[in-house]
Amino acid sequence: MPRLFTALEIPRNAAMSLSLLRGGLPGARWIDVENYHITLRFIGDVDNRTADEIVDRLDRIERPEFQLQLTGTGAFGSKKPHSVWAGVSNPPELYALQAEIERICQRLGLPADPRKFTPHVTLARLRSSRVEDVVGYLSGRGGFYTNPFTVSRFVLLSSRDSIGGGPYITEEVFPLYEPISSSLPISEEQPSKSML
Repeated sequence: MPRLFTALEIPRNAAMSLSLLRGGLPGARWIDVENYHITLRFIGDVDNRTADEIVDRLDRIERPEFQLQLTGTGAFGSKKPHSVWAGVSNPPELYALQAEIERICQRLGLPADPRKFTPHVTLARLRSSRVEDVVGYLSGRGGFYTNPFTVSRFVLLSSRDSIGGGPYITEEVFPLYEPISSSLPISEEQPSKSML
Protein backbone atom coordinates (compact mmCIF):
# COMPACT_ATOMS: atom_id res chain seq x y z
CA MET A 1 0.00 0.00 0.00
CA PRO A 2 1.39 3.44 -0.83
CA ARG A 3 2.13 6.01 1.85
CA LEU A 4 -0.48 8.77 1.82
CA PHE A 5 -0.28 12.41 2.81
CA THR A 6 -2.22 15.60 2.18
CA ALA A 7 -0.41 18.55 0.66
CA LEU A 8 -0.55 21.86 -1.15
CA GLU A 9 0.92 22.00 -4.62
CA ILE A 10 3.48 24.61 -5.61
CA PRO A 11 2.59 26.56 -8.78
CA ARG A 12 5.09 26.47 -11.63
CA ASN A 13 6.37 30.06 -11.21
CA ALA A 14 7.08 29.54 -7.51
CA ALA A 15 8.63 26.12 -8.21
CA MET A 16 10.98 27.69 -10.75
CA SER A 17 12.02 30.28 -8.15
CA LEU A 18 12.68 27.45 -5.68
CA SER A 19 14.77 25.61 -8.26
CA LEU A 20 17.21 28.54 -8.29
CA LEU A 21 18.10 27.62 -4.69
CA ARG A 22 19.53 24.28 -5.82
CA GLY A 23 23.28 23.77 -5.62
CA GLY A 24 26.15 25.03 -3.53
CA LEU A 25 25.74 22.62 -0.62
CA PRO A 26 27.96 19.51 -0.41
CA GLY A 27 26.10 16.35 0.62
CA ALA A 28 22.69 17.65 -0.52
CA ARG A 29 20.30 15.45 -2.52
CA TRP A 30 18.04 18.01 -4.22
CA ILE A 31 14.31 17.41 -4.59
CA ASP A 32 13.06 17.39 -8.19
CA VAL A 33 11.10 20.53 -9.08
CA GLU A 34 7.92 18.55 -9.93
CA ASN A 35 7.92 17.07 -6.42
CA TYR A 36 7.89 20.35 -4.46
CA HIS A 37 4.91 20.54 -2.10
CA ILE A 38 3.83 21.67 1.38
CA THR A 39 2.82 18.69 3.50
CA LEU A 40 -0.34 19.30 5.51
CA ARG A 41 -0.68 15.89 7.19
CA PHE A 42 1.34 12.69 6.82
CA ILE A 43 -1.11 9.78 6.93
CA GLY A 44 1.18 6.84 6.21
CA ASP A 45 0.35 3.31 5.13
CA VAL A 46 -3.36 2.57 5.52
CA ASP A 47 -5.67 -0.14 4.21
CA ASN A 48 -8.03 0.54 1.30
CA ARG A 49 -11.11 0.93 3.52
CA THR A 50 -9.41 3.57 5.67
CA ALA A 51 -8.10 5.33 2.56
CA ASP A 52 -11.66 5.47 1.17
CA GLU A 53 -12.96 6.89 4.47
CA ILE A 54 -10.24 9.53 4.50
CA VAL A 55 -11.10 10.58 0.93
CA ASP A 56 -14.81 10.73 1.79
CA ARG A 57 -14.21 12.97 4.81
CA LEU A 58 -11.66 15.21 3.07
CA ASP A 59 -14.13 15.69 0.24
CA ARG A 60 -16.55 17.32 2.72
CA ILE A 61 -14.12 20.06 3.74
CA GLU A 62 -15.46 23.49 2.81
CA ARG A 63 -12.76 26.09 3.17
CA PRO A 64 -12.01 29.25 1.17
CA GLU A 65 -9.11 29.79 -1.18
CA PHE A 66 -6.26 31.81 0.30
CA GLN A 67 -3.04 33.56 -0.60
CA LEU A 68 0.34 32.06 0.21
CA GLN A 69 3.92 33.17 -0.25
CA LEU A 70 7.18 31.26 0.07
CA THR A 71 9.71 33.21 2.06
CA GLY A 72 13.09 32.56 3.69
CA THR A 73 15.11 29.36 4.08
CA GLY A 74 16.12 27.13 6.98
CA ALA A 75 17.25 23.68 8.01
CA PHE A 76 15.93 20.89 10.22
CA GLY A 77 18.40 19.28 12.59
CA SER A 78 20.49 21.99 14.25
CA LYS A 79 23.45 19.85 15.38
CA LYS A 80 23.19 17.36 12.53
CA PRO A 81 21.23 18.98 9.69
CA HIS A 82 19.15 16.50 7.69
CA SER A 83 17.21 18.78 5.32
CA VAL A 84 17.00 22.34 4.04
CA TRP A 85 13.71 24.04 3.25
CA ALA A 86 11.98 27.19 2.05
CA GLY A 87 9.60 28.82 4.48
CA VAL A 88 5.93 29.65 4.03
CA SER A 89 3.95 32.72 5.05
CA ASN A 90 1.52 31.98 7.85
CA PRO A 91 -2.04 32.82 6.79
CA PRO A 92 -4.64 31.70 9.32
CA GLU A 93 -6.54 29.84 6.56
CA LEU A 94 -3.56 27.50 6.11
CA TYR A 95 -3.55 26.56 9.79
CA ALA A 96 -7.35 26.17 9.86
CA LEU A 97 -7.22 23.79 6.88
CA GLN A 98 -4.40 21.76 8.40
CA ALA A 99 -6.16 21.57 11.79
CA GLU A 100 -9.38 20.30 10.16
CA ILE A 101 -7.46 17.59 8.29
CA GLU A 102 -5.72 16.60 11.54
CA ARG A 103 -9.10 16.32 13.34
CA ILE A 104 -10.51 14.15 10.52
CA CYS A 105 -7.52 11.80 10.69
CA GLN A 106 -7.79 11.44 14.46
CA ARG A 107 -11.54 10.78 14.28
CA LEU A 108 -10.79 7.95 11.86
CA GLY A 109 -8.49 6.39 14.44
CA LEU A 110 -5.12 7.55 13.14
CA PRO A 111 -2.65 8.59 15.83
CA ALA A 112 -2.08 12.31 16.32
CA ASP A 113 0.85 13.71 14.39
CA PRO A 114 3.56 14.09 17.06
CA ARG A 115 5.30 16.92 15.22
CA LYS A 116 4.20 20.55 15.41
CA PHE A 117 2.90 21.72 12.04
CA THR A 118 5.68 23.76 10.45
CA PRO A 119 4.71 24.59 6.87
CA HIS A 120 7.69 24.39 4.50
CA VAL A 121 8.88 23.13 1.12
CA THR A 122 11.74 20.64 1.42
CA LEU A 123 14.49 21.61 -1.01
CA ALA A 124 17.06 18.91 -0.25
CA ARG A 125 17.80 16.01 2.05
CA LEU A 126 21.27 16.10 3.54
CA ARG A 127 23.78 13.32 3.93
CA SER A 128 26.83 14.12 6.01
CA SER A 129 26.62 17.85 5.29
CA ARG A 130 28.74 19.86 7.69
CA VAL A 131 26.97 22.39 9.90
CA GLU A 132 29.22 25.21 8.67
CA ASP A 133 28.38 24.38 5.04
CA VAL A 134 24.65 24.50 5.83
CA VAL A 135 25.05 27.80 7.68
CA GLY A 136 26.96 29.24 4.73
CA TYR A 137 24.32 28.02 2.27
CA LEU A 138 21.45 29.50 4.30
CA SER A 139 23.17 32.83 4.96
CA GLY A 140 23.40 33.44 1.21
CA ARG A 141 19.72 32.67 0.64
CA GLY A 142 17.92 34.15 3.64
CA GLY A 143 16.26 36.89 1.57
CA PHE A 144 14.47 34.41 -0.67
CA TYR A 145 10.79 35.02 -1.42
CA THR A 146 8.25 34.39 -4.17
CA ASN A 147 5.29 36.41 -5.33
CA PRO A 148 2.08 35.50 -3.48
CA PHE A 149 -0.09 32.87 -5.16
CA THR A 150 -3.63 31.60 -4.65
CA VAL A 151 -4.15 28.18 -3.08
CA SER A 152 -7.31 26.89 -4.76
CA ARG A 153 -7.09 23.21 -3.75
CA PHE A 154 -5.28 20.63 -1.69
CA VAL A 155 -4.39 17.11 -2.75
CA LEU A 156 -3.95 13.59 -1.44
CA LEU A 157 -0.57 12.32 -2.59
CA SER A 158 0.99 8.88 -2.43
CA SER A 159 4.59 7.80 -2.48
CA ARG A 160 6.11 4.38 -2.99
CA ASP A 161 8.85 3.00 -0.79
CA SER A 162 11.88 5.18 -1.48
CA ILE A 163 14.41 7.26 0.35
CA GLY A 164 12.09 10.26 0.13
CA GLY A 165 11.60 13.13 -2.24
CA GLY A 166 9.26 11.48 -4.74
CA PRO A 167 8.04 10.55 -7.16
CA TYR A 168 4.60 11.42 -5.82
CA ILE A 169 1.28 10.50 -7.38
CA THR A 170 -1.83 12.69 -7.01
CA GLU A 171 -4.56 10.32 -5.82
CA GLU A 172 -7.35 12.86 -5.17
CA VAL A 173 -7.91 16.61 -5.57
CA PHE A 174 -10.03 18.64 -3.14
CA PRO A 175 -11.02 22.14 -4.33
CA LEU A 176 -11.33 25.12 -2.02
CA TYR A 177 -14.12 27.57 -2.75
CA GLU A 178 -13.75 31.12 -4.01
CA PRO A 179 -14.59 33.60 -1.27
CA ILE A 180 -17.78 35.55 -1.91
CA SER A 181 -16.94 39.08 -2.97
CA SER A 182 -18.16 41.92 -0.81
CA SER A 183 -20.02 43.63 -3.64
CA LEU A 184 -23.79 43.86 -3.57
CA PRO A 185 -25.87 41.35 -5.50
CA ILE A 186 -26.90 42.56 -8.98
CA SER A 187 -30.53 42.88 -7.89
CA GLU A 188 -29.53 45.48 -5.29
CA GLU A 189 -27.04 47.34 -7.49
CA GLN A 190 -29.36 47.99 -10.43
CA PRO A 191 -32.82 49.51 -10.20
CA SER A 192 -35.61 47.25 -11.32
CA LYS A 193 -37.72 48.10 -14.37
CA SER A 194 -40.61 49.13 -12.18
CA MET A 195 -38.44 51.82 -10.59
CA LEU A 196 -37.46 53.34 -13.98
